[in-house]
Amino acid sequence: MVTIPLYTPAGETAGSLDLADEVFGVAPNPALVHQAVVATLANRRQGTHDTKTRGEVHHSTRKVYRQKGTGRARQGMRSAPHWKGGGIAFGPHPRDYDQGLPKKMRRKALLSALSARVADAHVVVVESFGLAAPKTREAVKLLGALGLAGVRRLLVVLDDAGDEAILAFRNLPNVQLTTAQMLCTYDVLCAERLLFTRGSLERFQELKQQPVGPRRLPITAEGGAA
Repeated sequence: MVTIPLYTPAGETAGSLDLADEVFGVAPNPALVHQAVVATLANRRQGTHDTKTRGEVHHSTRKVYRQKGTGRARQGMRSAPHWKGGGIAFGPHPRDYDQGLPKKMRRKALLSALSARVADAHVVVVESFGLAAPKTREAVKLLGALGLAGVRRLLVVLDDAGDEAILAFRNLPNVQLTTAQMLCTYDVLCAERLLFTRGSLERFQELKQQPVGPRRLPITAEGGAA
């Protein structure tokens, strides 16, 4: 059983939490984590880059000069790639960079990265944010009490996307916000520290303990779905 300290908004220890081994005790798999990161970055590419070929540039189709008798090399149109203003040879064109990754592999990579973060004591869990108001100064006060004020890149996992904590944390340049449902491997690896609330941690653990894939209906004794 993996155990992690629990803190109050004032930075005091409020006990500890027992985490499920199948979620936060997964053995690291660097190859799978690398594959998940590559897929994430590839899926973020727009793929809208484009260059004009010799058939797309605006040039006359007239031959540059006559074929023979000039002593120079044979030339055709000014749209050839070796002429200034000509088309681009073998340039990039719009394409789709998406890489598919099975759900089980995505989950295993995320749990592998999170387990490594927990083992390195880079995950901080607070009972609640306890913000008196949705103000940036309240968020700065909370991070200072938890010893996270000097963290260059902090990933804050919220209970809900509509939480008022968004208003408090969103103006801090070193803070990235996400939810338990949207947490991904790339964000976990990029963050220097991760800040969970007890609610968001329990929510994430509940989600990752559910089976992957379509929900199967139980079969009754008569052979039909219940």
